[in-house]
Amino acid sequence: MPLVEITYAPHVPHRALKDLAAILPHAVSLAVECPEEPYDGNLRPGDVELRFRPHGPFDSSGLDVVVEVRSKWFESRAANRQDRVDGLCAAVGEATGLHEVGVYLSLPVAAWAQR
Repeated sequence: MPLVEITYAPHVPHRALKDLAAILPHAVSLAVECPEEPYDGNLRPGDVELRFRPHGPFDSSGLDVVVEVRSKWFESRAANRQDRVDGLCAAVGEATGLHEVGVYLSLPVAAWAQR
């Protein structure tokens, strides 16, 4: 289950954020799909956790939107992580129409439980 944090500048339109929220679960699932955690195209509650927050008064960023994805490390994911993050960055830019976007993919050794 990927955890996704989205920070955005105050001038980013509400519509762009709404569009981003709509495409991110699927786009992130495609970006982190691997044999160990295959994506069947059928998202269920808890499959992708999105957390939006505006830039704070002390944040420093030259980007309109930054998307940080944390998903469990698997060797198959790590092998082509740059391709994965490049594709996700392109999807974010297309969905929002913004040119100043960044995507960070972190693959920590982790465990997850859900009830």
